Amino acid sequence: MRLDDGGWIDRSRTLQFSFDGTEFSGHPGDTLASALLASGRVEVARSTYLGRPRGVLTADLTEPNALVSVDGDPFAQATEVPLRDGIEAESIPGVGRLTSGDAPKCHRRNAHTDVAVIGGGPAGVAAALAAGQSGARVLLVEHGPTLGGERPNDWITHAVTTLTDHARIQTPDHGGFPGTDYGGNRVPEYGGIPGSDYGGNRADVGWGRRGGGEEGVRILLGATVIGRYAGDYLLIAQGNVMWHVRVGRVVLATGAHERPLVFAGNDRPGIMLASAVSTYLRRFAVVPGREAVVATTGDSAYATAAELAAAGCRVRAIVDSRSDPPPADVPVIAGATVVATSGRCLESVLLSDGTEIDCDLLAVSGGWSPVLHLHDGDRLWDDGIAAVRPVDGLVAGAANGTFDLPGCITEGLRAGARAAGTAAPAAPDLPPKPIRPPHPVWLTPGDDTEQFVDFQRDATVADIRRAIGAGLRSVEHIKRYTTIGVGSDQGKTSWVNAMAVIAAELGVGPGEVGTPAFRPPYVPVPFALMAAHERGDLHDPIRTTPMHSWHVAHGAAFEDVGQWRRPRHYPRPGEDMAAAVHRECLAARTGVAMQDVSTLGRIEVVGPDAPEFLNRVYTGGFAKLPVGKGRYGIMCSADGMVFDDGVVLRLAPDHYLLSTTTGGAEKVLDWLEQWLQTEWTDLDVRCTSVTEQWAAVAVTGPDSGEVVARLAPDLGELGFLEFRDTALHNGIPARIARISFSGELAYEINVPSWYGLALWEDVGVTPYGTETMHVLRAEKGYVIVGQDTDGTVTPLDLGMPVSQRKDFIGKRSLSRSDTARADREQLVGLLTEDPAELLPEGARLAGGIGHVTSSYRSPILGRTIALALVESGRDRIGERVGVSLDGREVPVRVREPVFYDPEGARRDGRR
Repeated sequence: MRLDDGGWIDRSRTLQFSFDGTEFSGHPGDTLASALLASGRVEVARSTYLGRPRGVLTADLTEPNALVSVDGDPFAQATEVPLRDGIEAESIPGVGRLTSGDAPKCHRRNAHTDVAVIGGGPAGVAAALAAGQSGARVLLVEHGPTLGGERPNDWITHAVTTLTDHARIQTPDHGGFPGTDYGGNRVPEYGGIPGSDYGGNRADVGWGRRGGGEEGVRILLGATVIGRYAGDYLLIAQGNVMWHVRVGRVVLATGAHERPLVFAGNDRPGIMLASAVSTYLRRFAVVPGREAVVATTGDSAYATAAELAAAGCRVRAIVDSRSDPPPADVPVIAGATVVATSGRCLESVLLSDGTEIDCDLLAVSGGWSPVLHLHDGDRLWDDGIAAVRPVDGLVAGAANGTFDLPGCITEGLRAGARAAGTAAPAAPDLPPKPIRPPHPVWLTPGDDTEQFVDFQRDATVADIRRAIGAGLRSVEHIKRYTTIGVGSDQGKTSWVNAMAVIAAELGVGPGEVGTPAFRPPYVPVPFALMAAHERGDLHDPIRTTPMHSWHVAHGAAFEDVGQWRRPRHYPRPGEDMAAAVHRECLAARTGVAMQDVSTLGRIEVVGPDAPEFLNRVYTGGFAKLPVGKGRYGIMCSADGMVFDDGVVLRLAPDHYLLSTTTGGAEKVLDWLEQWLQTEWTDLDVRCTSVTEQWAAVAVTGPDSGEVVARLAPDLGELGFLEFRDTALHNGIPARIARISFSGELAYEINVPSWYGLALWEDVGVTPYGTETMHVLRAEKGYVIVGQDTDGTVTPLDLGMPVSQRKDFIGKRSLSRSDTARADREQLVGLLTEDPAELLPEGARLAGGIGHVTSSYRSPILGRTIALALVESGRDRIGERVGVSLDGREVPVRVREPVFYDPEGARRDGRR
């Protein structure tokens, strides 16, 4: 079935492959589908549910039938698999089988661009050219291996050459269509128009300067935008790379998909879309049949008939549903449609006028549907094109380089110019082409159980009628009843036909039915690609502070806290963790030590209503907090339970800086946004995460004041929970606050993150890690949210007062009978009778009256200490209770949770 010459394939090399155990051959430049057709393999699969024989329907990503498992990929479209030597493919009935092999190595890349043009046909090239010439940064995304469409004229060829002269072209890393030479500057495996000169493939300094120093145009070939999200956030799959792209403006030049016709037996092997037949002829030099019938409702299929005739195929007839078809060089049967077919693989077609024609190829064209999967605006039914289109105009671009959709080139030019903020260049001079309106035929007489609407789901007209007979009217309900459009193809070839059939059955117009939601991904992609690096060892992302390299170089032992890699302790030669923590604790209690606290969450809350907002969020008052001071605050969830805590600094009357726990930053920001966006929409407040904009060092201990005075000689005196913006002795801007999570005199020095390592090295005292921090805070009875709380603990359970003069989230819940009862578990301290006995965290108290939340060896006290939640804990102060441990009961004494310096003198430097 291969022509002797022509096509974009490399005939100098032959590739061997197997399909369902049979050996075949093809050439570089083939797809698996084109190679099978060239070898005469018409039947390529069985349908998903009914097991009916199916053949190749399309030549692109809309293919619903030719589904294969190939080289470890359990689910692929044969039309989308570039032929490689030695591949082994198997047909699958729409359902792939996962293998136990390793997932492919996938990568994630991030990009920002002023304009993203989706689609590299004539309209997309024109739009990208207009935007690029304006100085905008442009990203052009094309699913296929070429630019400019498959029928380029001289203007398009020139536009592609001009565009690519100023572009960086990137191709998939898994290979594409090898062996195709695209001109003087050959782009390996992918390219543009055959024979065009890519002229250096460079980034010209005259382009792309408006947005910064990146290249003017970046072209991604073999790439597909699989999803468009809020704020024009695009996900682009390209080989084994997933691009995450932030875009200023999006231009859709995605063209249109051709639709099949609905008639009895319309799914037989040998029935193909007319545009697909043209593609196999032009690109692959493959004639899919020897005797053909072309059935159409519009003009575009006439070009296919002419191409078939020129390739030596006998075109028996063009069957046109219109009564006034255009002239053609082959017989035309006007006002007729195909109503049935015969044969396992196609042998003949039956027309509505009773004529039967023998053929082995039926090229069908039921019209064109603009690609709307990425369109986020309103849509309407347009009788002029017999399809759904955007309210604000056609999606730019026509399928396969044809111009059957009015205005597709000029729309692309206008869209690109609007996105770039410039005037549109003149449209190319195109010869006038009369367009006869289509005459769609949605239903034909025949067996409705064999009139297939969705090939991948084996859904028929009978299924639609059954759904309507069951009382369903909504297009979304009918979709779920029939499963039309829920396959991997997302209904690309089926949904307009389905809408029209539904409308006919309901006695309304197609525009009254509406369209279902198209859900990403636009094409099937492996889960490994969606996860990219976030799998295996990197399933949970690792975050590090600017001081991380120093911690590594000095032998820190790490632990993961809320995705942050934090130093747990710094062992010196010969020290285990206990010895290192003992040394670090004594340094902080008797001298001075430092900790990297850059991981604490930081959220800026700004706006005239920020004081009122924080008053509602925290259990304490913040509206009257003076500028330049801070306050410790607790957040509650709506049920009155402790949600998070931290110190809040007031930077200006309408500007606060919140700190959160290391692991709680994300959930706190989500919590704040939830209340602002859904409950308190009248408040003028903005929340911004600034965690990674700051690096911070806690300087702790009785000698910390001397260290800070050396670092910031102009700071002056700071009271507890006061802060001041200043400059360090070396000119680094800093914000220094008197904050203590140890009970000692302590300061927190915050600098822009890029100064973090320099600050850490400048402080230069004994470092301590998270384990020492836990010991220090437990000696003072300070809680860790998530360790000493578990979602069932209120501030009152912790012995922390709450405001009685204002309302806040969760306050009403604190008065419920359950949260107000006296026998709730309350935070207390525990001391074992044996000072060396260390209670395990989580250990239960005898009688089930509570459990241990924190337990450590205290170097400064010379004994073990523990915090616990105990029923009626404050009433049990002084009692002797037991802790169940290893089949024995360890005696402990209940006491206040503050073990060290209960007066708080050391916090203010009074030793």
